[in-house]
Amino acid sequence: DQRADLGLAFDGDADRCFVIDELGQIVSPSVIAAMIAERELARHPGATILYNVVCSRVVPDVIAAAGGVGVRTAVGHAVIKAAMVEHGAVFGGEHSGHFYFRDFWSADSGMLAAMHVLAVVAGSPRPLSQIVDGYRRYVASGEINSTVPDTANVLGSVEARLRAETKVVGVDHLDGLTMSGTDWWFNLRASNTEPLVRLNVEAADSATMGRVRDSVLTVLRSDR
Repeated sequence: DQRADLGLAFDGDADRCFVIDELGQIVSPSVIAAMIAERELARHPGATILYNVVCSRVVPDVIAAAGGVGVRTAVGHAVIKAAMVEHGAVFGGEHSGHFYFRDFWSADSGMLAAMHVLAVVAGSPRPLSQIVDGYRRYVASGEINSTVPDTANVLGSVEARLRAETKVVGVDHLDGLTMSGTDWWFNLRASNTEPLVRLNVEAADSATMGRVRDSVLTVLRSDR
């Protein structure tokens, strides 16, 4: 209605920032992280950028293409604040809308993230929706929450089922369970704040994403 170029939303203490394009569509925080990573690497060539286990693969893709060093971390602001210092990172992004800056004492600032987005839009002849299209390379499930009686047991059951059903090329337990194939990955982890497990799936296409998502959810629902 306002014919705005974009919208910005902050939480109560403005350490998180969410972005809406001129069409009223929410821009994934992973896309914002990738955009900011490119800008920070232009200022600091070869620098280290952090991203958590739930961020879209577009983030490490962009970091590598821009000549940076990507470091994957567990989820949570306490974890990333410590990792920012440990790795000397210039920037870190989370899927939850937290963005961390070395120039801001390695802490998270929604305001600085917003300023980066405003600079990108101001410097481009294209609207924000077209700018972010270049970062939308994968299909994501969004975060799916489930209540389970035994987190450790269900993670083991999911890992066993996926190994039996599909070709798995990578498994790690940095934060919960992350499994990947040639064109998909998922992370299943216990919430840091609620009695839930959180599932995020991403793939090269909708059919693959749906297949992997449904395989994991079948195990979660049978374990209730």
